[in-house]
Amino acid sequence: MPSALSTTSTSLSRGIAWLLAAVTLFVCMDSIAKFLTVQVPVLQIVWARYAFHLVAMVPVMLWFGLRRIFRSRRLGLQVVRSMLLLAITFLFNMGFRHLPLATVTAIGFATPMIVTALAVPLLKETVAPRRWLSVVVGFAGVLVVVRPGSASFDPALLYPLAGAVCNACYHLATRELAGHDNPLTTILWTGLGGCIATSPLMVWEWQPPDALCWVLLVLYGVIGFLSHYMLILAFRHADASVLAPFTYAQLVLAMISGWMFFANIPDFWTFVGTGLICGSGLDVWYQQRRPRKPASD
Repeated sequence: MPSALSTTSTSLSRGIAWLLAAVTLFVCMDSIAKFLTVQVPVLQIVWARYAFHLVAMVPVMLWFGLRRIFRSRRLGLQVVRSMLLLAITFLFNMGFRHLPLATVTAIGFATPMIVTALAVPLLKETVAPRRWLSVVVGFAGVLVVVRPGSASFDPALLYPLAGAVCNACYHLATRELAGHDNPLTTILWTGLGGCIATSPLMVWEWQPPDALCWVLLVLYGVIGFLSHYMLILAFRHADASVLAPFTYAQLVLAMISGWMFFANIPDFWTFVGTGLICGSGLDVWYQQRRPRKPASD
């Protein structure tokens, strides 16, 4: 009979495996999006993300029942969350159109620092001085990557920066929804909101894709659904505090993909800025994991 320790270890291993699978799919999605941005309009790519996400969910809806999954206790927040993700998808895809994969991904990892900063006014959370220092270091890393005012500054960098802010708000909305709705309900509304919002725009934006683009558009949406479902499985098996460091594998994979498929090699300052962003994010994670000392009498 397996011991509790071995069972816990197995569960943690499965959680980490699911998370690594999810971030690998995220990089696949980003790589597909970067390729497609020079083939079809960005809004058409965004539409495919949510339309084929819904198509991939059909077997799930048939299995669990549409009524059960569709019903939400926080419908307004679900709609806000889905619109935030729609904005994130559009902004990051605009970034992929103009910038290296690794640069956009690195800026996206500023999200934990923005969440920390926004949690104070929005959630009334208390942030310790050391965490504020980590936030400042993380933002310094973003400035090193972006380099505003320098000759190498590209205005397209504002797309992933705005996307990171939207992503932070999206995380806060997801955190608020966690105790109210079934995860499958949240995934359904993720696809439904984006599909409803973008479908009317296809009257003006639609450009007939060739066979390869059709395959990639379908894959983009299906992978979007699968990657988010894998994240749910990961968090079922392991706590967020355990999984957080492994999300940085996405940065490494993005650099490899950018080099292999797009001949993008990050420059020295991108590496420096990425290191600062990763270091500050890991320090925030470490401080969240540390048990708080009891107040002295």
